[in-house]
Amino acid sequence: MDMTRRDMLKNVGIAAGTLAVLGDQAMAQNAAQPPPPTGSPLAMSPPEKYTLGPLPYAYNALAPSIGEQTLRIHHDKHHAKYVQDLNSTLEKLHEAMAAGHRDQMDHLATLAAFNGSGHLLHSLYWENMKPDGGGKPVGDVAACIERDFGPPEAFTAAFAAMAGQIRGSGWAVLAWEPLGRRLVVCGVEQHQNEIFAGSKPLLVCDVWEHAYYLDYQNERPRYVETFLGKLVNWDVVNRRLSAAQA
Repeated sequence: MDMTRRDMLKNVGIAAGTLAVLGDQAMAQNAAQPPPPTGSPLAMSPPEKYTLGPLPYAYNALAPSIGEQTLRIHHDKHHAKYVQDLNSTLEKLHEAMAAGHRDQMDHLATLAAFNGSGHLLHSLYWENMKPDGGGKPVGDVAACIERDFGPPEAFTAAFAAMAGQIRGSGWAVLAWEPLGRRLVVCGVEQHQNEIFAGSKPLLVCDVWEHAYYLDYQNERPRYVETFLGKLVNWDVVNRRLSAAQA
C-alpha cells in the first residue's frame, strides 16, 4: 500500500481529515510568521494530489466471480473519476479557505467526503480480494469474529444481511471499533454516510450496482455470497486488524 492510501486509512472521516490537514498547514506557516491581519486571505500551499493505483492483480484474475469487463469499467472509470473529483474538490476547498470564502467550505467539504471516501473504500476493496480467496476467516480476525459474532456462519449472515439492506448504493464494512475494542458490521450509504465514527475498515464490499451488475444483474445477494465465499483475502484483513489494534 502506498503512502497516500496509508495516510487515508488513519481516518475514515475524509472531510474531517481534509480540514485537519489544511489546518495543520496553516498552523505550521503561522508559527513561522505573524498572523495575517483580520479579513486578509489565508496563504497555504496547495494540497497534495491523490493518485489512482493499479489493481493488485490482472483484470481477468477474479473471473468468473467478477469479470474482466466489470473490473476495467469499475477501476479505470468509476474509481478514477472519484480520484479526479477528489483532487478538484480539494483544490477548490484550498482556494476557498485561502480567500476566506467560508460560505463555500461546507458544500466543498461534503463533496470531499463523498469523493475521498469513494477513493479510500475502492482502494481497500481491490486489496481485500484475491483469486481463489474467500472461505472461513483465519488468524486473529477469526478469533475476534468468534468472540464478537459467534461462529463464522453468524458473521457471514450478518455481513450478507447488511450488504443486502443497503438502500440504493453503498458498502458493507467489517470494521474495528476502537472505543469498545471490538468488531462491528456497518452499512455505509453512498461512500461516507452512517459509518461508526473512528472505526477502522478491515473488510469492505462494494454494493453499488456498477460493482456487480454485468455479472449478476439485479442479484446482489448472489454477488455478496460469491464475494465472501470465493474472493475475500483474509491475509489482508488480518494485517489491517493488526494495524488497527496497534
